[in-house]
Amino acid sequence: MSQTPDIEILVLYYSRFGATAQMARHVARGVEEVKHCTARLRTVPPVSATCEAVDEDIPAEGPPYATLDDLRECRGLALGSPTRFGNMAAPMKYFLDQSSSLWLAGTLVGKPAGVFTSTATQHGGQESTLLNMIIPLLHHGMLITGIPYTEPALSETTSGGTPYGASHVAGAQGNNPLTDHERILCHALGRRLARTALSLAQGSRE
Repeated sequence: MSQTPDIEILVLYYSRFGATAQMARHVARGVEEVKHCTARLRTVPPVSATCEAVDEDIPAEGPPYATLDDLRECRGLALGSPTRFGNMAAPMKYFLDQSSSLWLAGTLVGKPAGVFTSTATQHGGQESTLLNMIIPLLHHGMLITGIPYTEPALSETTSGGTPYGASHVAGAQGNNPLTDHERILCHALGRRLARTALSLAQGSRE
């Protein structure tokens, strides 16, 4: 009987004040709750309004900056960004805009993907941001997992949490901790991605 290979899920995010980074770590923990699955945490650098900033290849703290190789090598993707006027933040959009070579090669076709976001207010554009983040992933041919209502926390939450992906209400100062329901749903998103990627990998070997 052949051994089940390890499946790596890329947890890719941009975070300015730390809330989305906190979510990413919980999504990664959810991934690693699934046997044979590991998470690769990566972030993207800020962009300048006037010119392309030159930054170190490795940030002073946190995970390394993502490259297209991270997308190429992953078996699934969790994409996270804070909300900017109902859309993903510019640094994440800038990174995705550089992925045309992967689109041309069909590199991401058939890989599962999920999304997560953080907003300052309860109605700060969480759902529109998640839906906008899904659009380029659909163009890449990825399979969107979402979070099903079989997760009780999705019906019980009074803060963040949507069927389109995990979300968090960070507060006006950005210092609200994740609620229990928000944390549970981040883990649920990670587990669902990992299980889907694992099932697809096992199916392709049969």
